[in-house]
Amino acid sequence: MNSTIRTTRKTLTITALGVAAMMLAGCSAAAGAAPNDGAATSTSPAAELRLGYFANVTHAPAIVGLEEGLLEDALGDTELTTSVFNAGPAAIEALSAGAIDATYIGPNPSINTFIQSGGQSAHIVAGAATGGAALVVRDGIDSVDDLAGATLATPQLGNTQDVALRSWLADEGFETDTQGGGDVHITPTENAQTLTLFQQGELDGAWLPEPWVSRLIVDAGAHVLVDEAELWREGAFPTTVLLVRAEFLAEHPETVRALLEGHEASVAWLADNADEAAGVINAGIEAETGKPLADAVIDRALEHVVFSVDPHAETFADLVANGLEAGTQKDGSIDGLFDLRILNELREEAGEEPVSAGGLGEE
Repeated sequence: MNSTIRTTRKTLTITALGVAAMMLAGCSAAAGAAPNDGAATSTSPAAELRLGYFANVTHAPAIVGLEEGLLEDALGDTELTTSVFNAGPAAIEALSAGAIDATYIGPNPSINTFIQSGGQSAHIVAGAATGGAALVVRDGIDSVDDLAGATLATPQLGNTQDVALRSWLADEGFETDTQGGGDVHITPTENAQTLTLFQQGELDGAWLPEPWVSRLIVDAGAHVLVDEAELWREGAFPTTVLLVRAEFLAEHPETVRALLEGHEASVAWLADNADEAAGVINAGIEAETGKPLADAVIDRALEHVVFSVDPHAETFADLVANGLEAGTQKDGSIDGLFDLRILNELREEAGEEPVSAGGLGEE
């Protein structure tokens, strides 16, 4: 780990309770922001980039980018401040309040903010990770039928795993609601608390991202009932994307370009340094949570995640349908959700193939 980077980076850990303070801090700036009405806007590098991410294996490009100094190197004179979240909806609250400028996040909260804002809030500028989510359950639950009356956890109401669970249960004929009622009871719970409650026998299972899937398996004796990869064509489904506030993207495209340079460098580092990846990711997780993952946990987690800048835009129509089915999302258009122009400019310069916006934005 680069100790200089660690000591100079400002980091905030954000919980559901703590996000309110960030919202208050950012509301005055956000409220005074002029809408993008098509008028010419002067652009310049930002003095500061406030970046959100989660201390999860599925956010490894962010963790590696910070631990190896790749993001700060790319940003140059722009100061990098980071905020750590537990789940997507809390990160979206901070982004919407103007308290952060960009965040690594799941696809469903990205969809939600775009629809609720009428396409004005934020844009996905790159993918980060695919795979690495599953429903894990206790002994005695061996089939779908065994879930009747069960209590299952997700990281937060409306987050990507929460939507996946509710949609899958509906497809299997179970009724659920956002208050925890129905045939299967869903209780959104912070990930670390989910592990504790599962160990105490208070939960029957959970639909989680890595490394929490592997923690429940290795540390608490759970087993996989549904690997989400089995539900998608060729097993490819987006777990993490890079989302940027629309106003920040319009005002500071040079800074977003630098962020994407660092992001691409992080994804490339993960591909080129497989033997070192677990140690670097674990160092970042320990720095934010106070405890490293067991070797068996992080090794298993990394076997189920693929890191890529492709956001798999072709899956987003299905994700919208899933959110509507789950009752956690408003109906609306996601046309314009993606802005992959800067990413594809960088890829063209590097002689790499462009990634597709799937007809849902600029590329």
